[in-house]
Amino acid sequence: MKILHLDAFAGISGDMTVAALRDLGVPEEVFQTALSSLPMKLPACRFHRAERGGIAGWRFLVEGHDGHEGVDVGYHHHEHHHDHAHHEEHGHHHEHTHDHAHVHGRNHAEIVALLKESTLDERVKERCLAVFRRIAEAEGRIHGVPPEHVGFHEVGAEDSIADIVAACAGLESLGVERITCGPLSEGSGHIHCAHGTFPLPAPATLSLLEGIPLRQVEEPWEHITPTGAALVAEFVESFGIMPEMSVSKIGYGLGSRNTPNHPNVLRLILGKSVQNGHFREEVTEIRCNLDDLTPEHAAHALERILESGALDATLTPTVMKKGRSGWILEVICHPDLEDSLSELILSETTAFGIRRHRMERIILERYHETVTTPYGEIAVKIGTLGGKTLQQSPEFSSCAEAAELHGVPIGQVYQAALTAIEIN
Repeated sequence: MKILHLDAFAGISGDMTVAALRDLGVPEEVFQTALSSLPMKLPACRFHRAERGGIAGWRFLVEGHDGHEGVDVGYHHHEHHHDHAHHEEHGHHHEHTHDHAHVHGRNHAEIVALLKESTLDERVKERCLAVFRRIAEAEGRIHGVPPEHVGFHEVGAEDSIADIVAACAGLESLGVERITCGPLSEGSGHIHCAHGTFPLPAPATLSLLEGIPLRQVEEPWEHITPTGAALVAEFVESFGIMPEMSVSKIGYGLGSRNTPNHPNVLRLILGKSVQNGHFREEVTEIRCNLDDLTPEHAAHALERILESGALDATLTPTVMKKGRSGWILEVICHPDLEDSLSELILSETTAFGIRRHRMERIILERYHETVTTPYGEIAVKIGTLGGKTLQQSPEFSSCAEAAELHGVPIGQVYQAALTAIEIN
């Protein structure tokens, strides 16, 4: 499996992502072709070789939107000015009014129309639309408006559009099967906006990173921009230390600042998973405590959860506060089902809230065979590791059908299947 790991130890932004992809070996034509496919005239976009803290890499520059026309700038503490969905993306300032909205940004509907009209590769177009949809939903939650009514300012400006489109095109060109990300950290300073002073993370960044592990460090500058957060939320499957893999390439994307303590660099690591005989996949665990659920109600809820696609679901009896007996409900599912199963749990049980988090599970390679018994063919599930069989288990449903057909206890059929497995 081809894996890309994002090492965002100094943060992540759209332009740093594009630059790191370029350093990783994505041809410049991939980015320029994607940008030229947009039905709009973009300022000149170019790559510039530079270094941060002794680390050499690329910068991605959109002329007129980097504050210094492509000249590297040293670290300085700056303020962020926000107006609705207005966010700092490259360490520069924009003063604007609604009369000049198209100079500085577009609304979500305009960007959707622009992308749909483009000649982008369909897969890249889908990803771009998904990233902007995430931003619109995040801003909508902040401002209390539907996503389609959100008006972008900085995130709808030419440089941010270029960053997102180029990043999506570059990631697609790599053909990776899985994208992971290291621990994310954000500064602990403040931003100043039209509605007052907010602590970092910026409101949109924090909204985009809901459900994603995030910590703060004692540094006053912004590490993660909204475009960086949106790319992470859309593409990354799991968060934590770098997965076990054979590294093939490393790319460095440089930010606009010379920061103290560590270089303003995003590192991308490309490699292939090590074949060790088992599979790793990201899953979501959903948990809640229930103290007023009858056994019949609990059994019905468990059945509905499993029927709705959960990988596993268990109810564990427990003693809760004030000596009340209760249950601990634990559900494991694929991340794309976490929302629907959460809603199901809230509607089918007496829970007032749930807890959930992403995790990685490791499973054996598995397949099914049949064994011959006096009661017919019985299905057997087999688990292997590196070609060595570790688990062999008769399928209960297969045993139950045979037991009913022959009018014998299910345990008798199960034991016959185990005997057949040992003989084979």
